[in-house]
Amino acid sequence: MTEDKAKVRSLGLLFGVSAYTLWGLFPIYWPLLKPANPLEIVSHRAVWTLVFCFIILSLTKTLSSTLAILKRPKIVAGLFLSSILISINWIIYIYAANTGHVVEASLGYYINPIVVIATGVIVLKEKMRPLQWAAVGIATLGVVVLTIDYGRLPWIALGLAFSWGSYGLVKKKLGLGALEGLSIETLLSSGAYLGYLLWLGNSGDGQFLNSWKITLLLIGGGAVTAIPLLLFNGSTNRLPLTLIGLLQYITPTIQFCIGVWYYNEDMPGARWAGFLIIWVALITLAFDLIKSGRSIDHSIT
Repeated sequence: MTEDKAKVRSLGLLFGVSAYTLWGLFPIYWPLLKPANPLEIVSHRAVWTLVFCFIILSLTKTLSSTLAILKRPKIVAGLFLSSILISINWIIYIYAANTGHVVEASLGYYINPIVVIATGVIVLKEKMRPLQWAAVGIATLGVVVLTIDYGRLPWIALGLAFSWGSYGLVKKKLGLGALEGLSIETLLSSGAYLGYLLWLGNSGDGQFLNSWKITLLLIGGGAVTAIPLLLFNGSTNRLPLTLIGLLQYITPTIQFCIGVWYYNEDMPGARWAGFLIIWVALITLAFDLIKSGRSIDHSIT
């Protein structure tokens, strides 16, 4: 490896680790916005993400080309669908972070690669390799164990995994850049979110401007959303897809540690067993990933 290539790879690794680490720390940020409810937080997140994205697009002189996407009806329809899916994902995630279900949220992102593979088989008619079949089977067993432990389906985890897996599928078929796609999909949904925020403020139930701390944190949600995405884009341009696929596990691992050791969420023996089974499935999938030299598309916005 030449010196220039080594520097590019090192920078890409720095960007990738930084992006996945920041995504992993999200469960600490969102509870700081309480008593704002999850929908209010998501609404501010969408509106201020749009503002932040437009600033970046303006600085990079790509705002006009990004807005030109609005002239393509099929792309706009796809982005409207993706905006609904990402809204569902954001609401579930913030609800989980703010109600003591961080561990279950981490489970959602652990099993997301399995969902991506299953989606590829069902929707795109892709063929699964033997190790992938094994990973899916093991992960299914883990979900069954966790369902028995919780006394219910782990709906937060499944909701996050399926909403994000579906979102990724839609975005993959659209083939847009991450920043451009995020800008337009938040633009399409921001009208409804802004209307909700105005109604909330008029009713006196909104938290915006109630204190400088919460106000700044709500505004900061835009930067918190967009910055890891920009770092992620920087890493994908510099690293092999196989390495990106392995880095993705940084995020749920940090989330899991936060839930267990920072928030002291309950972890009975059966729950540990369920997670251990999921980790075995992921190790199997990672081995297949390295062996095949392929990647599982995964990022968290």
